[in-house]
Amino acid sequence: MTKAASSPRCVALVGPYLSGKTTLMESMLMAAGALHRKGSVRQGNSVGDASPEARQRQMSTELNVGHCDYLGDSWSILDCPGSVELLQESLNALMVADAVVVVCEGDPSKALTVGPVLRMLDDHDVPHMLFINKMDLLGGQVKETLEALQEHSKHPLVLREIPIREGDQVVGHVDLVSERAFKWRDHAESELMEMPAALAAREHGARDELLETLADYDDTLMEELLEDVAPDTSEIYENLARDLVHDDIVPVFFGSAEHDNGIRRLWKALRHECPEVSLTAQRLGVKDAAAQVFKTLHAGHQGKLSIARVWQGEVKDGQTFDQGRVSGLFKVQGQSFEKSKTAQAGDVVALARLENVGTGDALGGTGTEWPEPLKGLYSMSVQMQGHADDVKLSQALQKLCDEDPSLVVEHQDSTGELVLWGQGEMHLRIAMDKLTGRHGLSVQSKRPQVPYKETIAKGAKHRARHKKQSGGHGEFGDVEIVIAPLNRGEGFQFEEKIHGGTVPRQYIPSVEAGVKEYLGRGPLGFPVVDIQVTLTDGQYHNVDSSDFAFKKAAQLAMREAMPGCQPVLLEPINEVKVSIPNAYTSNAQRVISSRRGQILGFNPRDGWQGWDEVTAYLPASEMHDLIIDLRSQTLGVGTFDFRFDHLQELVGKNAEQVVAERNG
Repeated sequence: MTKAASSPRCVALVGPYLSGKTTLMESMLMAAGALHRKGSVRQGNSVGDASPEARQRQMSTELNVGHCDYLGDSWSILDCPGSVELLQESLNALMVADAVVVVCEGDPSKALTVGPVLRMLDDHDVPHMLFINKMDLLGGQVKETLEALQEHSKHPLVLREIPIREGDQVVGHVDLVSERAFKWRDHAESELMEMPAALAAREHGARDELLETLADYDDTLMEELLEDVAPDTSEIYENLARDLVHDDIVPVFFGSAEHDNGIRRLWKALRHECPEVSLTAQRLGVKDAAAQVFKTLHAGHQGKLSIARVWQGEVKDGQTFDQGRVSGLFKVQGQSFEKSKTAQAGDVVALARLENVGTGDALGGTGTEWPEPLKGLYSMSVQMQGHADDVKLSQALQKLCDEDPSLVVEHQDSTGELVLWGQGEMHLRIAMDKLTGRHGLSVQSKRPQVPYKETIAKGAKHRARHKKQSGGHGEFGDVEIVIAPLNRGEGFQFEEKIHGGTVPRQYIPSVEAGVKEYLGRGPLGFPVVDIQVTLTDGQYHNVDSSDFAFKKAAQLAMREAMPGCQPVLLEPINEVKVSIPNAYTSNAQRVISSRRGQILGFNPRDGWQGWDEVTAYLPASEMHDLIIDLRSQTLGVGTFDFRFDHLQELVGKNAEQVVAERNG
């Protein structure tokens, strides 16, 4: 089956941790002739995983881009990290890919770990194939794995080949369309062989299942099957290509990237069935954008690089867009950048020094609608060691957030801390390594402080005077205030009921300012909320009174009165919605209960068959490592969303410990 050369296409490799995506990319590049020698993740010489952080961990820590030509067609391969904590990279990649290859292992017990990836692809209607890797291990349980995976896919998983076995070993495959058998040869092309007689009946049955599934989407093929007319091979291929473009089916292949088995078969399917860039742009709703950025890098002396997919036309070095001028255009191969003058529709290239462009931004028009970044689930307080320049830290953190939108930096006003949010502990450890290694900063991290508050249980009336005499004008301010508790959530209220000008009008704002300044740290050591302060009386001096004096008098009145108002510690309570497979619902409930959580109920998760959503109230102090505990109880797939809900009184030993730590 011949095929005319197409425009450059882009395929993303996604899948769970340790499924072998980087090895698969290496094998695909080798089969295409882009590499003279195949690298290895373990040996640290692969095209992907070339960063210091990836080499140190022997795993993908960020999206890698590879480029090759296969049988006259130009391809970009996006190798996405498998860790659930780095899922943002996969999400960004699938927003520009023509098709996705989901890489998994032939082990049905691990099917659950593939579920979130399949659902993400279904949610965004991305054409995708499945490649069952590591068929050289565990005997490659193809049928059982497919049955387990089908529970997590909205579309039918369609087996395109069946394995040929010798004992417990898979040694080849039978193509269900061409009905030809192939014997695998390690690190070489498969060899055509005679169909094993023992496989004939199984091959016919599997082929019938393939055709029946395709017939669900094609009336002509359905009529042929009903009339026992054997469809032409070219007709079957046309159906497969059309159904993949429409994301109606998920073709399934298998092999071993480690031994280069099944790789050329995968290449053949991609070459003939993967949609071209014009169809992808149409699917994604791209209107008139020339290109769209899906990855940002700060690459040392090269400066800022924007990795982009060209949607239409031609992008040139030196071209000017509304956001700036392209000052360098490169083809990307892992950590290597080859200078180029132009890029055509379909290409993936790095554009240099577009300082005003971020991930998701379209150049020259309107691109695809970009999804919101993943919300942070784990946080650390970050600070420089010693007396170093905090400005450098802020600049470096901003660059990390440019590169990875699922990293977010927040300045906590109530604690004064700089807090970095991410998807898990490893995610933030990688970020810390980049701060020290790439940016040369001496930084340290710790668990963030919980933004406790305090309030009062009863009111008080108090008078205070600030009086100070020195050379020249003195300082004089006298105030009487009434303090009263408010209902939870009412915040702070200030009133004045001055009669007879005992406190001149111009000084009343200073009294309020003094009260507010005191409320930043109450008698327990925390910001004070839900309190009303009323100015009822006072005195002034014609010469010595001033805004400063009345501000100091108000602070003194609050400082003396508040300890007698029965201060109460308040802890923030979040509403948490935990999403887990229903087999682990009881595990999640135990995790919540062990953290002083109040379970409000659970229901099936909308659109997620076999998943539950547990809703609970959980103290903010118990949420720091919740995601770690939750993932350990759910094979790594459990997650949660949260929002602040209310403040709640904390008493007893827990409260005493919090106050002691604050004032220790």
